[in-house]
Amino acid sequence: MNSWQAEWNAYYTLVRREVRRFIRIWLQTLLPPAITMTLYFVIFGRLIGSRIGEMGGYTYIQFVVPGLIMMAVVTNSFANVVSSFFGAKFQRFIEEIQVSPVSNHTILLGFVTGGVIRGLLVGAIVTVVALFFTDLPMHNPLVTLSILVLTALLFSLGGFINAVFANNFDDISIVPTFVLAPLTYLGGVFYSIDLLSEFWAGVSKLNPMLYIVNAFRYGILGHSDVDVGVAFVMVGLFTVAAYAYSMYLLITGKRLRQ
Repeated sequence: MNSWQAEWNAYYTLVRREVRRFIRIWLQTLLPPAITMTLYFVIFGRLIGSRIGEMGGYTYIQFVVPGLIMMAVVTNSFANVVSSFFGAKFQRFIEEIQVSPVSNHTILLGFVTGGVIRGLLVGAIVTVVALFFTDLPMHNPLVTLSILVLTALLFSLGGFINAVFANNFDDISIVPTFVLAPLTYLGGVFYSIDLLSEFWAGVSKLNPMLYIVNAFRYGILGHSDVDVGVAFVMVGLFTVAAYAYSMYLLITGKRLRQ
């Protein structure tokens, strides 16, 4: 067996393990996001949305659905990797993987791909649920799929970094609670920044989630509060930086060999 085949087999094994892990407990990993988003659709779409009226030229539920789908993708991509890799670190079998003749790129991609798959799968489930409440015209499928995959990849890498620095199981919930949730809710999921004053609109543009949500909204509805090209550049740069830092952590063994 040549080195390429060995790397592929290792990558496939890691990905299969990650997918089987969250599929086996689908009642905890796939069903809750669908239920949570259904409640969002009912409350913000039917009850509150009917009173708000249109936003950005669309019904309120159409406006918020892309952001809610992306919120589910971000949360589940991050959660899958942070819980899985921290579990590997806590049980100390990550050391066995690291001393095996497998490259660090393969190890990282194996864990991250599992997060991406879970994020995209949850996104698909939430999208199907959303279709029971409103129509989604799909303005640009290429933009939609591209920003979806990039975002899932970025936050899977974020979950990996969080897992490396976590000292206990409580630590893996700090970033989702105190970083991801505020960024998401203030990232234009439920409102257009056109409603904000000039000062607060400028502040909002410092939030990376604003670009992610609006790029995805553009792909589905054709409407965005920010330049879509800038959004892709920002997400791409963040992803490259996160991948490089993750590789640095793996190569140096920082907080892994203690």
